[in-house]
Amino acid sequence: MSDIKTKVQGLDPNIKSRDIGEMAGKTENIYEGLVIISKRARQLAVDIKHELHQKLEEFAISSDTIEEISENKEQIEISKFYERLPNPVLIATEEFLNNEIYYRYNDKKRREGGRR
Repeated sequence: MSDIKTKVQGLDPNIKSRDIGEMAGKTENIYEGLVIISKRARQLAVDIKHELHQKLEEFAISSDTIEEISENKEQIEISKFYERLPNPVLIATEEFLNNEIYYRYNDKKRREGGRR
């Protein structure tokens, strides 16, 4: 996961328009490309969420009273860092356009180049 954090440091967190022809050219079908991007985005979202929860568990204090809430500056900084990360869909789109996502077809006809 740490390689994703270093990779997205230079990535613009804002949405920008994309060339649909470029996205469709990789799979010959825009919808297939979108499915690949959405599946990768789900993977990234789960990984990022899991890593964030692991880091925040280090600061968890088990107490019986709700009134005892302590703020930890390190915990706040970690939360802010993860809030500033680009949306997983933006990360997955960049990976797809840069040919960094491996995908394969389970359907034998599709792999052989045939259409349904």
